[in-house]
Amino acid sequence: MPAKTNQTTELALLVALASLWGASYTFIKIGVETIPPITLIAVRTLIAGILLLAVLRWRGLKLPLDAATWGKFLFQACLNSAIPFTLIAWAERSIDAGLAAILNSMTPIFAFLLTVLITRHESVTARKLFGVTAGLAGVCLIIGMQALDGLGAQLWAQLAVIAATICYAGAAIFGKSFKGLDPMMPAAGSLICGAVILIPLSLVIDRPWTLSPSLDSMLALAALSVFSTALAFAIYFRLIHTLGSVGATAQAYLRVPVGVAIGVVFLGETVTTTAGIGLVSVIAGVVAMTMPSRKRVALLN
Repeated sequence: MPAKTNQTTELALLVALASLWGASYTFIKIGVETIPPITLIAVRTLIAGILLLAVLRWRGLKLPLDAATWGKFLFQACLNSAIPFTLIAWAERSIDAGLAAILNSMTPIFAFLLTVLITRHESVTARKLFGVTAGLAGVCLIIGMQALDGLGAQLWAQLAVIAATICYAGAAIFGKSFKGLDPMMPAAGSLICGAVILIPLSLVIDRPWTLSPSLDSMLALAALSVFSTALAFAIYFRLIHTLGSVGATAQAYLRVPVGVAIGVVFLGETVTTTAGIGLVSVIAGVVAMTMPSRKRVALLN
């Protein structure tokens, strides 16, 4: 059961978390202008992982040393950072940050679908079915017209973000296997593993010593690592304990309008009518998927 705490403070933190994760799409968009995706994400995971390790040390906690746990960290890294972070960074070289935010909001819906198809412990209700239908319809509205034009670069970028979203859904399901650990431990361990995977690839493919990143890209990378990854993870794991998992997942749909708005205001991006309708449909679907039942709300209160 979630811990009792000041609800106003927790809701403020929830909005802050949505803003940090919503802003990440804009930071990525600016970062990949002069930093290749693999190198950008390698540095992002390394900096964030080191910061979280420092927080764990400050809290007097140490990561486990057994090979089995680190094997799980490695698998979680593939699902939660190395693959999806890189896919989104690659995609944002050709699509808007706001569009990436819209497509990435599908995580809870794909998590539900994977749960029903694989673990089958979730009850199938009319509300959840509406959420799945509305969310998938939203994705079709966003990318459907481009699909009719053939398999262009834009379509592949959009599909890359959806693939990243499916990875996040898998990570949410696999993350349940870390029940015996402080929730910040798998976050730190998986980010470190993500860096271990990506740094050699960066050295071989991008040869970072030959790059000349702009100041804007470097500042965006710093903000992405410190605020949208390390700080965001710290806030998220606090909310898991205070609002509970259902309350904390509210950021999944809160960050969509935040991410789109930031892209419009700071990057001059636009939202087409079709994408706007898709955005509303996706938000409706995710809200339906994450909204607790009245019975559970009564229990939490």
